[in-house]
Amino acid sequence: MGMTISEKILAEHAGKKRVKPGEIVEARLDFLLANDITAPLAIESFKQA
Repeated sequence: MGMTISEKILAEHAGKKRVKPGEIVEARLDFLLANDITAPLAIESFKQA
């Protein structure tokens, strides 16, 4: 069975041939959309990590 377009994009950016639903992947991001209320908190947490 083939991958969905989302799976294809995630696989490409994770440097993998395939990804599957439920799999946790580490991927390069080209663009990120975030909520203006929670994003600053998340960004601060990432900086501290």
